[in-house]
Amino acid sequence: MNTKISPLQTLTIGLMLLAMFLGAGNIIFAPLVGQQAGQSSFVPMSAFLLTGVGLVLLAIIVLARAGGRVEPLSDRVHPWFSRGFCALMFLALGPLYVIPRTGSVVYEIAIKPHMEVSADASRVILLVFSTAFTALTIYLSLDTGKLVNRLGKLITPVFSVLLLLIIGKSLITPMGTPQDPVEPYLSGAFLKGFTEGYFTMDALAALVFGGVFIQSIRAVGVTKPSEITKVFIKAGIITVIGLSLLHISMAWIGASSVEAIGYLDNGGAVLAESSRYLLGTAGVVAMGVIVFLTGVTTNIACLSSVSEYFGNTMPSISYRVWVYIFGAAGLLFTNFGLEIVLETAIPLLMFLYPLAITLILLVLCNRLFSGYQSVYVGAMIGAGFIAVFDAVKSAGFFVEQIDSALGFIPMFLQGGGWIIPALIGAGVGYLVARLRKEQPRSYEPRPEAATPAPQTASPAGHPAAN
Repeated sequence: MNTKISPLQTLTIGLMLLAMFLGAGNIIFAPLVGQQAGQSSFVPMSAFLLTGVGLVLLAIIVLARAGGRVEPLSDRVHPWFSRGFCALMFLALGPLYVIPRTGSVVYEIAIKPHMEVSADASRVILLVFSTAFTALTIYLSLDTGKLVNRLGKLITPVFSVLLLLIIGKSLITPMGTPQDPVEPYLSGAFLKGFTEGYFTMDALAALVFGGVFIQSIRAVGVTKPSEITKVFIKAGIITVIGLSLLHISMAWIGASSVEAIGYLDNGGAVLAESSRYLLGTAGVVAMGVIVFLTGVTTNIACLSSVSEYFGNTMPSISYRVWVYIFGAAGLLFTNFGLEIVLETAIPLLMFLYPLAITLILLVLCNRLFSGYQSVYVGAMIGAGFIAVFDAVKSAGFFVEQIDSALGFIPMFLQGGGWIIPALIGAGVGYLVARLRKEQPRSYEPRPEAATPAPQTASPAGHPAAN
C-alpha cells in the first residue's frame, strides 16, 4: 500500500530534515566567511551554499534511489572502494573530525567566554571539561534510549528560537557595517567559499544518515520508490531553503561584527562574542547551555553511528568496545583546540568531498551513460588522483612542487582542480566500456530493498552534520 501524504505532512518532514542539520557544529563556518569576506560575502557564500546546502539535497535524492544506504552507491565503483570510502566517511564523522569539532565548539561557546585565564590554564580547563563531556557522551552512547530522543526534540526548537533572537537583533541593531575583504578572500573567493562548505560536512552526513530520512517517509505509508523520491525532493527543498537562510544570516552576523568585536580566529568565537554584544551576558549563558545540549546529542549520534558501523564491519570487536575506542580518540583530538581540529581536518575533507561530489553526480546521471562501471571507475580515478595532491598540499607538504607540477590544470590552485580530470576520466571510462561491450547497469530500487537505518544513527534527531 502506498499512501499519498498531505502538504502539511511534507512540510513536517522538511522541518524534521532541517532540524537534523541544525546544530552548533555547522553554524560556525559562515560567520567566519562573513568576517573575512566582508562586503564581498555574496560570492564566497554563493559557493558555500552549493557544497554546504545544495549537495545535501542531491545526496538525499540519490539515497532515495538506493534505499537510504550509501554502500549500494559506492559499490557501483567497486566493493573495495566502497569499504575504504565508507570507512573514511565514518571516521571523519566520528573521532577524526566531527566529535572533536563538536567538543571544541562547545568549549569555545559554552565555557571559554566566561573565563579570563592564561593559555596554559585554558588548556587545563579544556582537558577537564572535555574529559567530563566525553564521559557523558560515552555513557549515553552505550544505551541510546528515549531520554536522548526527547532531549533532541526539545533542544531543536529552543536552539532555533535563540538563533532567531540573535539574528533578529543583529538586523534591527547591527553591530557595524561590513568591511573590505581580507585574506583569503582577496582572490579566488568563489572556490574558497566552495571548499569552506566542505567543513559543514552536511553532504557527507546526509550520505551516512540517509536511512533516517527513508524511515520518516516510510513511517507515513509511502513505500513506492518513485513516490519516496518525490517526497524527498519537496521536503529537501524546504530543508535547503531553511539551511540557506541560516547560513546567510550567520554570514551577516560575521560580516557586521568586525567593528564591534574585531577579527577572531574561528567562527565559534565570532558567534559567542556576537551573542555577548547583541544579548549581553544572558545571551552568552543561554547560547552556552543550548550549545552544550546540542553538542551532547550530536556526539552521541556520531559516536554510536561510527561504533555501530565498525562493529558490523569487524564483529570480533563489540559495539561497546568501539564506543570506548572512538570516544577516547575523540577526546584526544579535542584537546588540540578548535583551530587545530579544523586545520588538521582539511586534508581529509579535501580528499573525501571530491569523491563524494563525483559519486553523487554520477548517480544522478546514471542513465546518460547506461550505468557503466568503467565510467564510475574512470571518474573516481580522475577526481581521486587530484584529491590526493590537494590533501597533501593542504597538509603543508610539497606545496610549491605540487603547484608547479599541476598548476596548469584549470582551477587547481583554488582547490577545484579535480573537476576536469573527473570529467576526462568519465569520458575515458565510457569509451572503455563501449570497447569492452560492458552490459548497461540499472539501479532502480525496489521497495523491499530499502533497509531501515540503525536506531543509533540519529538517537537525538541530530546527525553528525551538526
